Amino acid sequence: MATAGHHLRHPSLRPFPESKSFASPRPKSLIYSTSLCSSHGYLTLRIRSSAGAAGDVSPKSPPMVEQPGGKMVVELVGAFNELTERMGGALSTSSSSHLLFRSLKLSIPLLQALPFAPDGRPPLSRALSVAFLLADLQMDAEVISAGILREALEAGALTMHEVKSQVGASTAHLLHESLRITHIPSKVDILDDENASLLRKYSLTYYDIRAVILELALKLDKMRHLDFLPRYQQQIMSLEVMKIYAPLAHAVGAGALSLELEDLSFRYLFPYSYVYVDTWLRSYEAECKHLINVNKEQLLQALKADAELEEIVDGISIQGRYKSRFSTMKKLLKNGSKPEELNDLLGLRVILNPQPGDSMLESGHRACYRTHEVIRTLWKEIPDRTKDYIARPKPNGYRSLHVAVDISEQGKVRPMMEIQIRTTEMDSLAVGGAASHSLYKGGLTDPEEAKRLKAVMMAAAELAAMRLRDLPSANQRGALKINPRNRVFHLLDKNGDGRISIEELKEVMEELGAGGEDAWELMQLLDSNSDGSLSSEEFDLFQRQVEVMRNLEDKDDNYRTLLGEKLQITDSTGLIQVYSKELGDKLAVN
Repeated sequence: MATAGHHLRHPSLRPFPESKSFASPRPKSLIYSTSLCSSHGYLTLRIRSSAGAAGDVSPKSPPMVEQPGGKMVVELVGAFNELTERMGGALSTSSSSHLLFRSLKLSIPLLQALPFAPDGRPPLSRALSVAFLLADLQMDAEVISAGILREALEAGALTMHEVKSQVGASTAHLLHESLRITHIPSKVDILDDENASLLRKYSLTYYDIRAVILELALKLDKMRHLDFLPRYQQQIMSLEVMKIYAPLAHAVGAGALSLELEDLSFRYLFPYSYVYVDTWLRSYEAECKHLINVNKEQLLQALKADAELEEIVDGISIQGRYKSRFSTMKKLLKNGSKPEELNDLLGLRVILNPQPGDSMLESGHRACYRTHEVIRTLWKEIPDRTKDYIARPKPNGYRSLHVAVDISEQGKVRPMMEIQIRTTEMDSLAVGGAASHSLYKGGLTDPEEAKRLKAVMMAAAELAAMRLRDLPSANQRGALKINPRNRVFHLLDKNGDGRISIEELKEVMEELGAGGEDAWELMQLLDSNSDGSLSSEEFDLFQRQVEVMRNLEDKDDNYRTLLGEKLQITDSTGLIQVYSKELGDKLAVN
């Protein structure tokens, strides 16, 4: 849905930044034993290994101090900063910041007290994984707060009444709606195509659409960690995702999310078929990515240099597209295509922004056809693959010009490349407009019904933005200009005097379930000038050390993957699983 302070062109979902993979790494939950030590004005964080030794991230080695309350503050600061970084402009109000902060303070102590989940992950890690997915989707703070709290609610550590009273009625409403959506498959005896279509339509027309997106994020997180389940349960969940949730993701405009749900379901439902398709695509991918980057730059320079286009457009962008495993399988089997006939293994999308004015529509069409002419000067067009949906739009209103070209060179045969050409308005309609094709994939076939649903979705987005807006005041106007890195400091500095006092630190510690002694110890560790309070500079040093700690987990993940590939370890004895569990238990206790 639309984020607070933003009126998005479509029910709230923006594309993922190219710098972040949607199949993003697991969340960075700090389950390590943490020490915060102050000496000569610097801060040291240490990690206790399973053998009890400690490794420093600083050259100094002050005495180790164990402090549960401090560890929870580390979690709070680290998780909040990670969420705000991913949300970007979506966190545009202090109301949103306070809502996220309250949700984290409420959930962190509850989740850290729970046992590890059946998939081997700490509950806090699972909750943050969902929250990060929602933040990447640029959802508003209410949806992300619901994602944070869902794990504690399902575990019985939190009641709906507590969510409503301590966080807010809107977040409680979203949680209630998402829990109802969870049980949708139980409404039918047999999950065939007809029943699945009816359930999708039911979800789209009956529930708060943001609750649908929350449920999709929860499903994706579960699908990424299915290996611990018996084969039969993997298949049951994958079938539900393929029939209901992946098409729902299409319907709400979360294309990247839908593609990953499809591919994961494909992997568990048809593992041998998946291996064949995956192996074949991997043989092309390294070259494909290189070709897409090279051809994208070549085309962009050619379009920018064209004098006619320069007169009628004021912006040109080109996106690269890659083929999913599931869509490849469908084309090869359902359509009877041959591998060499797959013309969208390589794909580019050209989006043109016409010059504003009375003739904007005409200029947009001219720009699309002129782009087509420029493309023909660069590569050989495959005429029978050209589809003009601008002159002849699809029944649902979809407009775009599709061109396939041969990019083979002397003695080097390459797959065809498909190029989609459209204006910004056409792209907006294709991705999430009133006549969006995505709604049809979700099970709606009546254009008027699709238009009505889009209006409902946009209204819900506007309402959420209104709830999260800040009332005009001098303090809040100033708060919006706060550097994102200083948001946590200002949330802890409740009296706004520019320092965090021991009383303010005690208050947040008590909210996290820790005592006053922890607050005194943490203050001593962070208060480098010993004046009894924390300045923004002292707290910023603490935040930077927290960031170092969180990066260590990502490195551990990367190193483990690389070592597994290089050493080619096969765990036929199950020892790695045993050692991993022992290590995880020790880290959690410490």
